[in-house]
Amino acid sequence: MTSKEKVVALREEMQKNNVDAFIVYSADPHMSEYLPEEWQERSWLSGFLGSAGFVVVTKDKAGLWTDGRYFTQAAIELENSGIDLFKDGMEGTPNYIDWIISETPENGKVAVNAVATSNANWELLSQKLQSKNISLTDLPLLKEIWKDRGTPSKNPIFVHPVERAGKSVTDKLGAIRQKMEDQGTTVHIISSLDDVAWTSNLRGSDVQSNPVFLGYIVITKNDAVLFTDLEKLEVEARKQMDESFVKMMPYEEFYNYLKAFKNENILVSPNSNQMIFETLKADNKLTKAPVPGNLMKAQKNETELEGFRTVMVRDGVAMVKFLYWLTHNAGKETMNEYSIGEKLRGFRAEGENFVGESFGSIVGYKDNGAIMHYSAKSEGSKDVTNDASILVDSGGQYLEGTTDITRTLSLGAVSEEFKRNSTLVLQGLIRLSMVKFPKGTKGVHLDAIARLPLWMEGKDFNHGTGHGVGSFMNVHEGPQNIRKDMNPQDLLPGMVCSNEPGYYLEGEYGIRHENLIAVKEAETTIHGTFYEFETLTFCPFFKDTIVKEILSQEEITWLNDYHRTCEEKIGPYLEGEVKEWFLELVSPL
Repeated sequence: MTSKEKVVALREEMQKNNVDAFIVYSADPHMSEYLPEEWQERSWLSGFLGSAGFVVVTKDKAGLWTDGRYFTQAAIELENSGIDLFKDGMEGTPNYIDWIISETPENGKVAVNAVATSNANWELLSQKLQSKNISLTDLPLLKEIWKDRGTPSKNPIFVHPVERAGKSVTDKLGAIRQKMEDQGTTVHIISSLDDVAWTSNLRGSDVQSNPVFLGYIVITKNDAVLFTDLEKLEVEARKQMDESFVKMMPYEEFYNYLKAFKNENILVSPNSNQMIFETLKADNKLTKAPVPGNLMKAQKNETELEGFRTVMVRDGVAMVKFLYWLTHNAGKETMNEYSIGEKLRGFRAEGENFVGESFGSIVGYKDNGAIMHYSAKSEGSKDVTNDASILVDSGGQYLEGTTDITRTLSLGAVSEEFKRNSTLVLQGLIRLSMVKFPKGTKGVHLDAIARLPLWMEGKDFNHGTGHGVGSFMNVHEGPQNIRKDMNPQDLLPGMVCSNEPGYYLEGEYGIRHENLIAVKEAETTIHGTFYEFETLTFCPFFKDTIVKEILSQEEITWLNDYHRTCEEKIGPYLEGEVKEWFLELVSPL
């Protein structure tokens, strides 16, 4: 079926159930950003493949809301679907709930799939829909029309050893129980897959590019239970759970297990799915609060930070070899955006303990670089020659850590305007890398630093400056970020973030430069404790697209020092023509 036909089929189910509007969130029962194949409902229905966005279907209209990263991509992928694009965050775009209210009659009915809807979204919907006495109900209507949705993977679940995790399962459970006690709670439910994997020191591959597995954890004062597909647990994984006094039960038994709780004070995140709340709320007190392990996971311990430093050298070597190949073969051999991504994966795969990509490589040539999260298809992707610019955003999953890096370079002649904009973006990255900030600073306070060079020329970019990054875990990780939106989470020592300002000119080119940075303590003065960033990524920038006159002497010094560090870290692993080329790249500006 086409997307248009799928929407028609959904409307037939809506009519049978007297539903006026149906919402399809981009979610699974664990509220994941990247979804197992069988839970990619929004993508299946709409044809839009981005990682963020949701669809609302009414009796005669349909709309998809997504953010600025995907405006260009969504417009292309929604063509002929009958689904309108709503550019979330842009002036004039209605809030989706307000739009639903305007399109739904008094005493109408809105439906969602509660197991793929967060409690936070359910509560907000319920509250606002009351203004027209519109009811909200759980009806998984897509089950009736998406018959071949696939089945959960049978990929093994394996141990992430304490030598790499830096903290044992027993210690993590102890720290979580202490937080439970502090909050007066007796039971804690962990449903987000990366928090399940972190708490259990286990990894899997149920979600593409994310080393996680389908599972839940329930913790009480004396017990801990892991719910997952028991057949997938490797022998060492079972042994680790036994030694950590974690019971193991089948994934399907999770909701039945919850039904046994009575008169408990249960700590559960509002980002957990609504079905968990429906199962528990009648007989228990529910304390809504972030998962305690989420913040613990974000503050990397020294073992994890050392893992990052190790894999950044390995990844930097792969990147330099790849960039040499690309710059020396573009225009000489046939290649396209897709094959370039595959080639880059091959260079990474030569490295020790490489598990896979941390996300699908974004290789955007010429105007495709302006599509922020562009994904080149195996069929029909753009041919690449020795002309214009190319943006390559990619990353690797290694047993010791996760990488994410973007470099934008010229493969041929580019305009002076491009060089200027590329320099402004790089200037933003450098300024954020150099900043020192007081304890208590939040990401929103630093976001403007990376944007200021662009802002001064009336330019901006429509995505966050930085996201958290996991340790052999999801490449997008909370609770911290660096972006315009207010996020109450302080930046704390051990947090790893991306630093990725950009500039995009639709129909012409895109520019993004990205390193990973880690928060560390800088000094304590009479004004308090100050933090700074350690740059973790080692890979040179291309000087032929830098307008030196734009940069201050301090910024030039930073860049030269950075390149000197790249030489020290990466140089010993290179040889021959690649090394000669690399040494020229890292020579002083």
